[in-house]
Amino acid sequence: QVQLVESGGGLVQAGGSLRLSCAASGSIATLNLMGWYRQAPAKQRELVATISTRGTTNYSDSVKGRFTISRDNAKNTVYLQMNSLRPEDTAVYYCNVRSLIYGTNYWGQGTQVTVSS
Repeated sequence: QVQLVESGGGLVQAGGSLRLSCAASGSIATLNLMGWYRQAPAKQRELVATISTRGTTNYSDSVKGRFTISRDNAKNTVYLQMNSLRPEDTAVYYCNVRSLIYGTNYWGQGTQVTVSS
């Protein structure tokens, strides 16, 4: 029912920037969290950042000050602006939408971000 379409991943040099976008289509609950997670090879999926409907944000310590999450409620779209990228940021980044009304989770297909040293 709900589909998440991501874009913006790619290959950049250390210190560069990327902007990820994720557009959700279908029936999205009014109260929800949108966010980004990432998974590097041989590592667990980890939180990058989340943002509530009202704009409350939460960041992992490793990206705070470098990444900025934002959303457009009218378009059901979440963005992740990534600056000062480091090789350690290399991972597959996944978009997530979690309904706070029904407790359902939806995931994007994942987009590869590679940061060269």
